[in-house]
This record gives sequence, C-alpha cells and structure tokens, in this order.
Amino acid sequence: MTNSAWINLPVKDAQRSKAFFEKLGADFVDQEGPEMFGIYLGKNKVQVMMFGHAQFEQFTQSTVADLSNNAEILISMEAQSKQEVEDLAEKVKAAGGTIYGGPETWNGWMYGMGFRDLDGHRWNIAYLDWDKMPKEK
Repeated sequence: MTNSAWINLPVKDAQRSKAFFEKLGADFVDQEGPEMFGIYLGKNKVQVMMFGHAQFEQFTQSTVADLSNNAEILISMEAQSKQEVEDLAEKVKAAGGTIYGGPETWNGWMYGMGFRDLDGHRWNIAYLDWDKMPKEK
C-alpha cells in the first residue's frame, strides 16, 4: 500500500520536547528544524515526527486536541526486561514527564508503565513474558 509510514504528533515547543526525549535516550531522525524533529522507536525504526502546533494544524486542517483530560493516542513499545521498564520510568520522572500507571504487572504476563510526555501524549512500555500469556482453549 505504501513505502513507509510514520506517526505525527503536535508539540507546543519542539526544542523543549526534543530535550525531553534526549533525556530518555531517544534515537533521532536526521530531519529536524526549529519547529520539528523526529525519533525512531524500536528495531523496526518506526518514526514519530513532532511538529509545532501551527504546522501540525496546517497539515491536519484541524485544531490540536486538548490533552489535559483526554487521550488521542497511545504509543506502545516493547521492553526487553522489567529493569528496562523501571529505568525508563526513572528517566521520564527526571525529564519532567508524568507516570500515570505502573511500573506494575498487568494481566499476569506484562510488566509495564504508562507516561505522559511534556505535551500530554500517552506512551506505554511493557516487558511481555510470552510464556505466561494466557492461551486460548
């Protein structure tokens, strides 16, 4: 259907948001400008591009959602260990993000945590213990 795909998110202050993701150890996309930057997620290098509100609204021809009490997206990532989940939780707190869940065990086979970045976007990281995943009967 397409050659590649990426996720676009609005940010209030691209440089402030970039500094937040630097503190988390993000792998940055080469493209960037004063009001945009991107990061890669995972071994498949899914791109998340972040744009200032004005540019994002121009692309979408819509206003940016108020995320103070709402969620528009949940970006999920798989961790390689419980320790990786805990380490990222500490980095998020130190960088000014907000933990909204965990770190804790979910459904008996996932260990994860959820956080909000500086713009209120919701992120999820989980270690998945596939051997403990409930099997269909």
